[in-house]
Amino acid sequence: MDFTPVVLEGRHVRLEPLDLAKHWDGLRTVGLAPELWRYTSSKVTSEQSLRTYLERALDEQARGVSVPFATIQRETGRVAGSTRFGNIMREHRRAEIGWTWLGLDYQRSALNTEAKLLLMRHAFEEWDVFRVAICTDALNERSRRAIERLGAVGVRLATDTCPCSVSAASR
Repeated sequence: MDFTPVVLEGRHVRLEPLDLAKHWDGLRTVGLAPELWRYTSSKVTSEQSLRTYLERALDEQARGVSVPFATIQRETGRVAGSTRFGNIMREHRRAEIGWTWLGLDYQRSALNTEAKLLLMRHAFEEWDVFRVAICTDALNERSRRAIERLGAVGVRLATDTCPCSVSAASR
């Protein structure tokens, strides 16, 4: 499986491999609202903590366990947020989709749904993975409902950190 970052593009959204030289200004414009970080283990409260969060994603990419993207609204070309593949396990042909956040003006739009579908298609069709887990915090009802609208099958255990997944068999 070749996890080289590529651009994924749909009608509403373009996922570009994260590049802080290119995306930083847009990400810091939309990424500092406290509501975006309420259900995450990463507590982003400043430009520096946002930069550290994004640099960690790029470090994980360099180690081959993550592929982070900037989420771009195609209509305007503006950065809307970020998402990524993470916890990539080559030996199990498995990846997670998560670490997703969109600026407040972009929430409840077609961007997130289309981004998830692009990521799943890429994982199953290009990487030939067996399982894609779509992760969110168990308390994040809004995100859980959005994931379930994609047709994900939920496993709800108190210890789960990643409650919804789609496998090749359920596609």
